[in-house]
Amino acid sequence: MDDGRHGVTLLRERSDRGQATPSARGGLLTGLLRTARPKQWVKNVLVAAAPAAAGVLFTANALTRLALVFVLFTACAAAVYLVNDARDAEADRAHPVKCRRPVAAGQVPVPVAYAAGITLGVLAPAAAALLCPPELAALLAGYLVMQLAYCVSLKHVLVVDLAVVTAGFVMRAVAGGLALGIPLSRWFLITTGFGALFMVAAKRYSEAVQLAGNGGATRALLTEYTTGYLRFVWQLAAGVAVLGYCLWALEEGGVPHTSVLPWRQLSVVAFVLAVLRYAVFADRGTAGEPEDVVLGDRALALIGLAWAAMYAAAVADW
Repeated sequence: MDDGRHGVTLLRERSDRGQATPSARGGLLTGLLRTARPKQWVKNVLVAAAPAAAGVLFTANALTRLALVFVLFTACAAAVYLVNDARDAEADRAHPVKCRRPVAAGQVPVPVAYAAGITLGVLAPAAAALLCPPELAALLAGYLVMQLAYCVSLKHVLVVDLAVVTAGFVMRAVAGGLALGIPLSRWFLITTGFGALFMVAAKRYSEAVQLAGNGGATRALLTEYTTGYLRFVWQLAAGVAVLGYCLWALEEGGVPHTSVLPWRQLSVVAFVLAVLRYAVFADRGTAGEPEDVVLGDRALALIGLAWAAMYAAAVADW
């Protein structure tokens, strides 16, 4: 009788473990796709920022090249995610949310994740070298080296981790300009860089707030940052981003506008409102994923559309 009860108990435990990790029952290809973070691919739309600012986005040549750059950047980012999850699999299993990641849950074996990541990491720069300007191929290779160094060690270095993630956003924006040979203005780089730092620091701040006192936190560096310091960083970055954008909007170069309204100057209002709206989530500690905040808040989405419309009118000089 004891052996029978013991057998039933073992069966129940196995059943419970199977129910606790439903993702492990999925297919390998599905697991690899989930590990590549499809929701994060929206960040790669930044490759269109410079062509849009220059007013050359909607041409056949630009759209074709930018689509290629988008795919190459997505492949590079996926390679980094695969290697990162393979390295952090053991630590992710102790995290209440990250334990559901396919590699941590056992859906994707660690060697397979490494192999897929290395393959994408080799093929993407090679394709860029064949199909794109050499500067863009060098940028992609530099992005991969920097992000892999981040996975290995830089994510454990105070402040440097913020700089590396921010640089990844800036590289995406620069890639669009390199692909089409568009010179990038200083205001574009300043606004893009500090706008990215604002979102990165807000994300870190939200993680620090939510994981305060949580022994299951996998990012030990969060315990070394204080919430006060991270708040200072995102507030500083937001201020510099707004200043850079204002300087762009007010710099007419001595040529009066011929449009119906001064769209460049008016777009400052929408830009500042967007920053202030995003700061609401940062202040609450709920700005964990930038794409979730931007796509999940209707008011912010409407402000973003208004800004995009005014920005387009300014570029087109309507």
